[in-house]
Amino acid sequence: MKEKESTGFGKELSGYGTLPPGIDCPGDRDGAVKGSRGFDILTNSVVGAQGSLGFVPGGPAENWEVDMTEQQRQRLNAFQARLPQQLSQPRVRWLVWSALALLGIALVWWIHARPAQVAKSGHPGALPSMPVRAATAIQGDINITLDALGTVTPLATVTVQTQISGQLTEVAFKEGQIVRKGDFLAQIDPRPYQAALDQAEGQLLKDQATLKVAQIDLERYETLDKQDSIAKQQVVDQQYTVRQSEGTVKIDQALVDNARLNLNYCRIVSPIDGRVGLRLVDPGNYVQVNSNTGLAVITQTQPIAVVLVVPEDNLPPILKRLHDGAKLPVSAYDRSRTTKLATGVLSAVDSQIDTTTGTVKLKALFDNTDETLFPNQFVNATILVDVLRNTTVIPTAAIQRGAPGTFVYLVKPDDSVAVQSVTLGPTDGERVAVQSGLSPGDRAVIDGADKLRDGARVEVRDPAATASINGEQRSVDPVGAPGEHRKNSNRHSSNGE
Repeated sequence: MKEKESTGFGKELSGYGTLPPGIDCPGDRDGAVKGSRGFDILTNSVVGAQGSLGFVPGGPAENWEVDMTEQQRQRLNAFQARLPQQLSQPRVRWLVWSALALLGIALVWWIHARPAQVAKSGHPGALPSMPVRAATAIQGDINITLDALGTVTPLATVTVQTQISGQLTEVAFKEGQIVRKGDFLAQIDPRPYQAALDQAEGQLLKDQATLKVAQIDLERYETLDKQDSIAKQQVVDQQYTVRQSEGTVKIDQALVDNARLNLNYCRIVSPIDGRVGLRLVDPGNYVQVNSNTGLAVITQTQPIAVVLVVPEDNLPPILKRLHDGAKLPVSAYDRSRTTKLATGVLSAVDSQIDTTTGTVKLKALFDNTDETLFPNQFVNATILVDVLRNTTVIPTAAIQRGAPGTFVYLVKPDDSVAVQSVTLGPTDGERVAVQSGLSPGDRAVIDGADKLRDGARVEVRDPAATASINGEQRSVDPVGAPGEHRKNSNRHSSNGE
């Protein structure tokens, strides 16, 4: 076998491994290429200046197409086994140094940021203070009220009907006009009834003359009877004749009165004070007594009533107050409960409970001088049942509910908060009575409590600061005093006299 020409090397080139000393890499089989430069560990081949030479598919040196001694082959196999470890060491070192650099950056940041946190909190080891708004509990009165739905009901509604038949000649009222009792409304043609009156009066005069003649005859007969000049029977007959004439005169007088009354009915007047509705019959129509239409409807609006419906369970406290002689104020609000319409007084309680709904009807009277209440109008009503006086009051925004039950975040003098369980009483709008757990002067968080915990430090803002809620500017007072109108319904709140 022809001995192959080989050239030794031991140089390290970029991208290739380094052959150990004493191992030569072969040149080109045809002698065209000499002195290869290295060993490609990816392809298990010797790489020369012109490319790969002597590719070894299996990898071990035994498969190389070169002439090697046994010792050289062993050294080459050991070199191949060490190559992955040698190549991985730079990557490990790079990862280690990168991790150390990141840890150094984090340590520097922590050293610089820590003093700022401590200086802001004022306590080493404490978390930053959380900004909150607090309200101070005060001693005040809570109105115990009862909300109910109501319908405005007029005390009187009259359909104006004609009491005689005839042609309607005049309508004197305007639609929607406020009228008083006795005001002229309409006119029916009076001429037929005037003629009937004249006829009745003529008949009365005739019968009165007949009666007068009978009375004169009776006086003469009685004188003759005393002289025994006439028969006794004639005197008695004349007495009954006078009585017949008196009866006839009374009948005639009744006819006259009836004819005069019919004549008065031709002029239609208002029977009550109230507002006239739309006109139902136009002038020129012939109206009759048995008509179901009527001429107009008059509704009394001053005063006016509101019929309320309340659950039967709420009736006992109302009856107790009424039996004590108290007059319970009632306030009427519009449908959205944003505008107060009128204030009245509870006047009556229905005689029985509606078993189908479990409710009872109440009636309240309102002066309605400004006519803000309109018949059949729906209203929200609030009955002021009683007043809880000299109790601890806080805003409802301070009340929290969770595992401890009902509680507040109590602000301590050192600007930390504590979970304080409370027992609540009646609610009046945005205020609530606290029966136990707080005392007047205690401060409770009303805004910013969602991220608080027991013992957290807080920074209390100015309680009189103006807060923006839903884009609307609202001034918050220390006790969170409510607006005049309540938004919640079907609740026990309260009010006394």
